[in-house]
Amino acid sequence: MPLPAPVDMLWNDLESVRAALLKEVEGLSQTQGDWRSSEKDWSVGEIVHHVTLAEVGTGKVTSKLLREAGEAAKPFPADLKGFAPLVMPPGGPPEAPQAVWPERGKPLTELVADLKAARERSRQTVERLGAVDPRPLIFPHPRLGPLDLAQWWMLQVRHEGVHLEQLRGVKAEPGFPKA
Repeated sequence: MPLPAPVDMLWNDLESVRAALLKEVEGLSQTQGDWRSSEKDWSVGEIVHHVTLAEVGTGKVTSKLLREAGEAAKPFPADLKGFAPLVMPPGGPPEAPQAVWPERGKPLTELVADLKAARERSRQTVERLGAVDPRPLIFPHPRLGPLDLAQWWMLQVRHEGVHLEQLRGVKAEPGFPKA
């Protein structure tokens, strides 16, 4: 199904950051996936698991809002050229809500497979998003407050970009295993 231009741009942003993340993880061993520079820092595997949990959560928010709107949801406006910007609070990234805290020690191959499967489901969800006006569909984010449905997916792009840089930082640490 062809997506409206703003949703198509959003999908392309989602795919771009995901491709970069997968490229960084490609070929890593389980030892590399589990390595942490300190007890307080996340491993590559934990980052991948967290990103997956966040995307699944955004998909659940989308399904909930679309289900609740039902027949009352308005179609995507033909004249809508872009979405309201996502406004981030000042300061660094907040601590992740407990619902998306990663687990330690999961097999990296399983984590990558789960990440890819989540994206396949997200494509279907984004197609549903492209059929409705996302602006009146509001759900509160635990840290950012009320976000419309498009902003939730814009947050997913930004969030994954932050964790892509975090993942690159883990791999650049002096003690990161060679294999």
